[in-house]
Amino acid sequence: MAQSATPAGGETPVEPSPSAIPEAPANAPSPAVSPEQGAAEGPFDVVIIGAGPGGYIAAFRAAQLGQRVAVVEREFVGGVCLNVGCIPSKSLLHNASVMRTLRDAQTYGIELGEFKADYDKAVDRSQEVVKRFVNGVRFLFRKNKVALIEGQASLVAPDTVAVGDRQIKTRHVVIATGARPNAFPGMEIDGEVVQNSWQTVVARGRPERLVIVGGGVIGCEMGTVFRSYGSQVTILEALPHLLPGGDEKISTLLERSFKRQGFEFFTGVRVESARREGDKAKVVYSKDGQQQTIEADRCLIAVGIKPNTENLGLEALGVQLERGFIKVDPRMATNVPGIWAIGDVIAHPLPLAHVASAEGVQVANAIAGQQIRPLNYDNMPRPVFSNPQVASIGLTEQQARERGYAVKVGEFPFSALGKAVAENDFEGIVRMIVDAKYGEILGCHIIGPEATELLAQVTPFKVLEGTTHEFEETVVSHPTLNEAVKHAALVAEGTALEI
Repeated sequence: MAQSATPAGGETPVEPSPSAIPEAPANAPSPAVSPEQGAAEGPFDVVIIGAGPGGYIAAFRAAQLGQRVAVVEREFVGGVCLNVGCIPSKSLLHNASVMRTLRDAQTYGIELGEFKADYDKAVDRSQEVVKRFVNGVRFLFRKNKVALIEGQASLVAPDTVAVGDRQIKTRHVVIATGARPNAFPGMEIDGEVVQNSWQTVVARGRPERLVIVGGGVIGCEMGTVFRSYGSQVTILEALPHLLPGGDEKISTLLERSFKRQGFEFFTGVRVESARREGDKAKVVYSKDGQQQTIEADRCLIAVGIKPNTENLGLEALGVQLERGFIKVDPRMATNVPGIWAIGDVIAHPLPLAHVASAEGVQVANAIAGQQIRPLNYDNMPRPVFSNPQVASIGLTEQQARERGYAVKVGEFPFSALGKAVAENDFEGIVRMIVDAKYGEILGCHIIGPEATELLAQVTPFKVLEGTTHEFEETVVSHPTLNEAVKHAALVAEGTALEI
């Protein structure tokens, strides 16, 4: 399965073992692909199933390394991220941010009077953004001379991919089919009133009352969108906090902010059913042994993902699975020589688009015989584009202590930062988790303005096993939000001067 690797300084380079799959015969049949799809005639060195941010990045890197590459995609060129995930949702979130700014215009001495917000036009704008970038990805296929074959793929053999009635020969196959929204028994998704995240992000019409089952990243982000537009939003989360699994203090601060914004949420609950009744959604849940019922205009089910491993022929070839996810080693290789897997379809600690892209580069390098290092999943940034934004990298305080570190913590509030107060956006903190012995930065957790961008200041330090001592020597522009990150490091070191 995907590994949580050791720190970079202790990693041993992994030499990819030669594939046991023989070269495809010279007379192997080639897939019929039109020239505008950037086709090269087969047989191929690599066929990638799935054109998402893992698959297409793997394809372009493999082509860059001189491989003959084809990608098979059945539904979304650009993947879930581009079509019904990251990109349309961030477009909607930006619209929501504009809404909040307009609503608070008087704070800046601006009189607007009444204004009308058309949510459907926000959805239209998000789809224009999607269309632009889908076209961009298609252009990159042509630029990199990667064949794009649109259809349903399955594995006939480790060296043969079937697409319709075509048999495509290849030396290597990369499974990058991703995952889809999950639902538990009793959750009856009809696509209109009870929806999954793919459906909600493209749906027109704003519900007056929205119930969200699941208080993770998707629940908090889409809750932010609709609350900003005035919807009554209720979030139901099974675990003790919103954004479960993250830094507990950050989650608590997010919950406080959500309460001030008028969210309603309940944690530690069990959702027993969510179904459509007439034109309403009826959600039944229990908390502390008491059953409760909520009626809403719409219900979003946001409770995790299910891997797309069905109908690929993996079981027949003996590819090992774990709860439906594909098991891989640090090279992204499965147990079957010549078959590889990346992204949300693998047994995975972090199902995120940028992680899939990193794995795409990793697998392409491994297939081409490049020396690689295991990916360190502790060094992967974890952004949440809620209001306020949340971003994390590395270990939480609890995780660091569980791994045996002596820990010191540095915290700095945005309310003590000139730039944040000047921009009237100063809710939140930067929280730095530091090894008390050496000063190594073990983790950083931010809630507040532009948290998802600010984390990029920490990421290189984390990857390079940087310390608070290097942060002391780093000069940060003033006035900027970046100062909060340095100040948090100084607080941990006991050398802060501005708090």
